[in-house]
Amino acid sequence: MSSSFWFALPLIVSVSLVYAATRQEEVGAILAHAFRVAVWIAGFMALVFGLLYLVSMQVS
Repeated sequence: MSSSFWFALPLIVSVSLVYAATRQEEVGAILAHAFRVAVWIAGFMALVFGLLYLVSMQVS
C-alpha cells in the first residue's frame, strides 16, 4: 500500500509547477512558488489522509 503513495509525487510536482508558472514569469520565482505550493498540497493530502484514517479506525 505504501508504494501507491509514490504515484502522488509526480502529480504534486506537475500540478505545483504548472500552477506556479501561471503566476510567475522568472524561473527562480516559479521554482520557489512551486516548492511552496507542493508543500501546501502535500500537507493538505496528509491532513485528509489522517482524518480518513481516524474515521476508519473509529468504524472498525
